[in-house]
Amino acid sequence: MNIDKKYPSVAEMEQVAYRRLPQFMRDYLFGALGGNVSRQKNRDDLNAVELMPRYLSDGRAPEIRTTLFGRTYDAPFGVSPVGLSGLIWANAERILAAAAKTHNIPYTLSTVATAKLEDIRSLAGEHAWYQLYTPKEPEVVKHLLGRCEKVGYDTLLLTVDVPYETRREQDIRNGVSVPPAFNATTLWQMVTHPNWALRMLFAGVPEFQNVKPYFALGNSKNIGKSITASTHFMRERMGGHILPPRFAMIRDLWKGKLLVKGVMDPDEAKQYMALGADGLVVSNHGGRQLDAAPSTVKVLPKIRAAVGPNVPLIVDSGVRNGLDIARMLALGADFVMMGRPFLFAVAALDKQGGEHVMKILKAELRCAMGQIGCSSLEDLPKFLA
Repeated sequence: MNIDKKYPSVAEMEQVAYRRLPQFMRDYLFGALGGNVSRQKNRDDLNAVELMPRYLSDGRAPEIRTTLFGRTYDAPFGVSPVGLSGLIWANAERILAAAAKTHNIPYTLSTVATAKLEDIRSLAGEHAWYQLYTPKEPEVVKHLLGRCEKVGYDTLLLTVDVPYETRREQDIRNGVSVPPAFNATTLWQMVTHPNWALRMLFAGVPEFQNVKPYFALGNSKNIGKSITASTHFMRERMGGHILPPRFAMIRDLWKGKLLVKGVMDPDEAKQYMALGADGLVVSNHGGRQLDAAPSTVKVLPKIRAAVGPNVPLIVDSGVRNGLDIARMLALGADFVMMGRPFLFAVAALDKQGGEHVMKILKAELRCAMGQIGCSSLEDLPKFLA
């Protein structure tokens, strides 16, 4: 099969992924919460961003390499952390980590991944970043970050936009968890989606590998089986608001680059930088946390104006293709992250998906820049219509 011809864009892979995933995983990956208003707003506002072609400009050989925190990447985009990636598609984290290393872009592993942080660091090397959902016990935070430091992670994305348990109606209805909660409905969905089911069978039952060692820590008795332990840990012992004292503790523990993920308010953006952040990830969590949240397209220029030109700004939420990457860079971002497009690709093409979608995104970005006459990423803001 010639995947270049059959799947020339993320949109084609998205359609295949939709068919290949059982309903409960489809709802998790494609949906958000509430009426999906915030998720759709991300797309609508991105589609409304116009770039002005300038045909007297020489954009024949657009340069898309960029330097971030002293490291040069082959493109100004990377893989966002996506929880439960290994349940969406077996071994998704490993596939994408290896592809990121090949394509010289960063891959970010979620705290609630189904692959061990040590294994992903071995696969991705210096391209591996780690995303932290903060445990409430300081000793757990210290040990988890110590593991990251020991194996060589140097960039931490501290997620601050999950201060309270989120009610995603479709996930509640489907019983989405790790390990998955089986009932007659979900079992039927698995049976009728054999590609997904067989790969999951050979990969083994997914678990929260990175927080599993801490399930029983701090409890007077054994919590019990893994599904009970993981549910208890995630609901009772993770999350909460990252107030300045808690942020200061993490900043003291982590000697590498610290990015704050989930920033939407310009004033808070300045406060996080004053507290010691090295950069910010402007994100509304792909529309998955608050259905009344503004799009990142709306707030990104305001945050850039608030923090000035020298603060590294990364943005995610709603980005689907190379043109969207160009739009975000034109609005003031230094770097762009995506989650769903990479999972669409892996679900559609399994082991070939990661590298294929990264190649497509690079080509689309060059095409967009060449069409408007822009030869460098730094000049993209000049092409806003």
